[in-house]
Amino acid sequence: MNINKDTMQTPASMLMGVVFAPLGLVLMFTAAITPQWREGHARLGAAGRGGATELLLLRSDGLWESCLQVVHSEVKECWPVSGSYQRDARVRMVQGMVLSSLFLCGAGIVLASVGVRCWTDIPLRSVAAAGGLLVVLAGVLSLAALGVYTRHLSKLGIEVDSTVSETQRLNVHKPPRLTLHPAGSLYFGWVGAWVQVVGGTALLFGFKSMKCSFPHNQRLKDSTEMYEVNC
Repeated sequence: MNINKDTMQTPASMLMGVVFAPLGLVLMFTAAITPQWREGHARLGAAGRGGATELLLLRSDGLWESCLQVVHSEVKECWPVSGSYQRDARVRMVQGMVLSSLFLCGAGIVLASVGVRCWTDIPLRSVAAAGGLLVVLAGVLSLAALGVYTRHLSKLGIEVDSTVSETQRLNVHKPPRLTLHPAGSLYFGWVGAWVQVVGGTALLFGFKSMKCSFPHNQRLKDSTEMYEVNC
């Protein structure tokens, strides 16, 4: 049985899901690997050749990396998260939730791609719907992780290890208490999570209503049976 590709009906919601699901995955992955989930400024006095000077430091934390930068300069050092921040159970929980979300979203996209079989006689609609459901679950899991991090953002343990910059000869042990606030990676995560939910929902309902139309003459031909009559 042949299906005319020109007669396949692809819902707009399905097309939106095909675009939004991978976009949400990319945004969440970008948020996960960048160290700007929260940041704060602190002023630090340092001894230099011209006497005591005051430096403005920018501290930023991600899920797996932290950075310390001297504002208005190229002096920046990053290191894997450590100390009380790394040991904080809430940080570890968010890490696990984000990794699970990325895995679910990737698996959902693969299933949805396999389910698009309108070029065959029997599209795998259940597989496609399952893919959309996984993407929705990934988005919900991402939202939960971001909610936990945002709620406890200023309370998550932070301990700055000794950081020595040979260029500026800085010895940072325990800088003043930081006033922390959400940073760019966290916003990327929020956008990506909602895009995942929208994309997964579009895939779920789009594949459910997807129809493959046959030409009228093809339907008549397939429904006509030939008999041999002997008189």
